[in-house]
Amino acid sequence: MEELLRGGLTALDLPQAGVPALLRYAELLVEKNKVMNLTAITEPADIAALHFLDSAVLLSLADFSGRTVADVGTGAGFPGLVLRILEPSIHLTLLDSLNKRIDFLKEVCADLGLEDVDCVHGRAEEFAAGHREGFDIVTSRAVASLPLLAELCLPLVRQGGWFLPMKSVDSDQELRAASHALEVLGGVVEKTVDYVIPGTDVRHRLIFIKKVRETPQKYPRAFAKIKKNPL
Repeated sequence: MEELLRGGLTALDLPQAGVPALLRYAELLVEKNKVMNLTAITEPADIAALHFLDSAVLLSLADFSGRTVADVGTGAGFPGLVLRILEPSIHLTLLDSLNKRIDFLKEVCADLGLEDVDCVHGRAEEFAAGHREGFDIVTSRAVASLPLLAELCLPLVRQGGWFLPMKSVDSDQELRAASHALEVLGGVVEKTVDYVIPGTDVRHRLIFIKKVRETPQKYPRAFAKIKKNPL
């Protein structure tokens, strides 16, 4: 696992200093996964590639240095916690609706000495009430369809900041379906970047959505309304 991580980070031109912390993170993830369902990916090489390196790619595609970052629907901490381990200047908030996941992330952060990471139990639409326009970058990985996800995430992004959803390379239809939502919520797709996870033939896509206008105050709506009537 260590060799794969180092090789992948080298391929991405990223520093190696976070490798020991990532290895410890993997140990904690596998151990906790024995008693609660955090991930279906448990083989060390797969954790290294499909979780850690997939998350790390973002650092090679966008400037996260010194940024305030919220990772919405973070699950077991991807991509947010990996980004913070590899780029210590990030001011990170991890947000998830399941408290047991947040408890796990608090344990990981305590173990790794990441005392400045905020691990928040809550729903994005409720969290937005006190944190509108509060982040330079909001990330999310495979949480929901883009029209729904945009309403949860874009209210959190400051004007001039970025919403960076991680999606499948087959997300063209999803992008088209989200065009109205993005217009309403103040976001514009600047570009999409398809990438190959180092050491694999797995291809994913990062969508760059810039926040160009303030999101109207009535968004995000209650989740039941978002789900029933996506923008």
